[in-house]
Amino acid sequence: MTEVNVNPSVYPDYPDCSGQVWSSRRGQIASVKFNRARAGRTLDAGVIAKLQDEFNGLRDDPEIRAVILTGAGRHDFSMRADDKSLSALSSELALKFVRDFQKLTSTIEDLGKPVIAAIDGDACGIGLDLALCCTWRIAVSDSMFSRPGIGSGLMPGFGGLTRLAGLAGRSRALELVLTGEPIGAEKALSLNLINKITDTPEEMLEHCERLAARLSSLAPLAIRYALETVNKGAQMSLEQGLLLESALFGICFSTSDVKEGTTAFLEKRAPDFKGE
Repeated sequence: MTEVNVNPSVYPDYPDCSGQVWSSRRGQIASVKFNRARAGRTLDAGVIAKLQDEFNGLRDDPEIRAVILTGAGRHDFSMRADDKSLSALSSELALKFVRDFQKLTSTIEDLGKPVIAAIDGDACGIGLDLALCCTWRIAVSDSMFSRPGIGSGLMPGFGGLTRLAGLAGRSRALELVLTGEPIGAEKALSLNLINKITDTPEEMLEHCERLAARLSSLAPLAIRYALETVNKGAQMSLEQGLLLESALFGICFSTSDVKEGTTAFLEKRAPDFKGE
């Protein structure tokens, strides 16, 4: 088995486990970590189910306002399906495997709370698909990004191809998928695949934590409706998107958080949003 390359100064709470998912919470911020290096960087149904359970719980927890998703060590966002196991599946079971992963990525994308992918190392294959469903992606400068798959006789079917096209445009998405060629962090930034580059893993996590802390201080309902407007509006006509935006604005305007924000501004103090 491949050993995990863990930086203890960045991941001091890394447990001795194989192929597991775990989470921790600090105030209103949750961190979800996964370890796939010791499993040969393959993704199986058990890990998908564990991640789904974690994010279901975070979605339903009113105390959590922002989430950081990261690997236990370097390159954990570089994952593929287990070809041996996948080839033994019937087409029906293979489709179920893909749909379960798509359900997970849709849950993350539609969580109603910002999810920040902290990418330390390469993001490849299904791991890139997982990162692309997050609200933001912060990566270390030496990270590489690729979406191979055509060479094995399959097209990518886990949702990343659709999100790639939405972020980078159809031509660039097809270039990445059909050639399978990796690109560096600067190129990924120019294609909107990531939002920010940091020099070191320590700086990357510090930035993610600062961003999560800032987001957790804002009105959670306003964030939820803004996320819904952007995510759903991107799939609608302009007219439909405008109707959705105005409808959610009206709902948001009737919340107690709006009154608190206005009062705090007039009183020149920091608002205390309750999500009500």
